[in-house]
This record gives sequence, C-alpha cells and structure tokens, in this order.
Amino acid sequence: MTNKVYIIGAGPGKIEYLTVKAYRLLKSAEILIYDALVDAEILNLVPENCLKIDVGKRGGKPSTPQGEINSLLVKHCRDRKQIIRLKSGDPFIFGRCLSEIQALKTAGCEFEIVPGISSALAAPLLAGIPLTDNVLSRCFVIFTGHEIDALDWEALSRLETLVILMGTRNLRDIIYQLLRYNKLPSTPIAIIRWAGTPKQEVWVSELGNILTETAELSLSPAVIVIGEVVGLRKFL
Repeated sequence: MTNKVYIIGAGPGKIEYLTVKAYRLLKSAEILIYDALVDAEILNLVPENCLKIDVGKRGGKPSTPQGEINSLLVKHCRDRKQIIRLKSGDPFIFGRCLSEIQALKTAGCEFEIVPGISSALAAPLLAGIPLTDNVLSRCFVIFTGHEIDALDWEALSRLETLVILMGTRNLRDIIYQLLRYNKLPSTPIAIIRWAGTPKQEVWVSELGNILTETAELSLSPAVIVIGEVVGLRKFL
C-alpha cells in the first residue's frame, strides 16, 4: 500500500459493515483523511502513529474546502505515505469523488477505489423495508434532497419507490412536489435516522401526515423511503 491513495467507503455506520478489504487497508494506514458520519470505532482501527485528519463534509455544517482536501491527498501521496481517504457509505454514490480523483490523476498519483455499502441500500434493509417487490415495487430511484428544483418531479411521482439521501432539510418541499404531481397523501413514507448505528430511529407515516408528526424532531442524518413497500415493514 505504498505511495497510493485508497478512496474507501466506510459503509452506513458500525464497524461490522466495513468490507474485509477496507478493514485490512485501514489497519496499515499512515494517513487517514475522513469525512463526518464515519463511526469512531472505525477510526480506531488505524495504527497509533497514523495521522488522522477530519475534513468534515457534513451537510449544513462547516467543512474543509474541497480544494484543500485535494491538496492534502496529493501532498501526502508525494511524501510516499500510505493514505486512506475514508467516506461514509459508498464513494461513488454522492461521495463527491470526481474532484479528488482528477487532482490525483493530474498530479500523477496512483489511487484505488474500494466500494462500501451505501446507506441508500442498507438503511431501508436495516429498517425492515425491501426496496423491490414483484407487486409493489418493480424499480426504485435514489436521489438527494439538494437542488430539488433541478429534478423532474412529474417523472419521479410516477415511480413506485423513492429513496432520498440528505433530504430532511427540504422534506416539506419534496412532499409538496410529489403531491403536486398526484402522489397520494396516503402514500407510506419512512424516515430512517442514523441507520446502522446504536442510535438508529425510524418514523413511519403517510405523505400527508409526516410533517406534522415529526415537526419538533431532529431528523438528520437520515434516509427517506417513499412508496408502498414501506407498508411491508410491519410484516418483516
């Protein structure tokens, strides 16, 4: 693992959801550059002399500018360090990898992507909600709650199952758009907070009621699932 940057997905939460490859690489890291939402137990896997650099990347919170993160990766790679760039979930699912990879390629730094389990897939499973069903859900779509004005809500409202990451801040607008394009107010919705950790909480309701029922609650970080498959939770 010399003079190479490993961009690793940490999975949705607890250390048990790391891949075996990620676990092995973390055990021999010299530099660990990690995002928010990475479990502290995972951070403790690295050797005692490993330099840990927290670069934030939590929605709505102060974080290290992307350009500075890129520079850190290039600098330590040129110093012939063994570097882990640790991201929550999977690096290629809303992991903002492109800028970092481009910086490494431009600098001639070797890198490798190590997949992780995305919360978009794990959170519904851990809450007992299947994303597919041969009657209720023949497909699903994953998107973020950022830049919702750029999305085709008419098309999204026709789909059977929606999985939304980073959507709690704009939940009111998301629900408005779905109802506007004829999604029924009775459509089931689940909000899964801190999936895969001891703090996991799940709220289940309907599109027409969820805002009232969660008005005083802190919901982030969460995965939102909308669709009839949410109703299968009570059987599973």
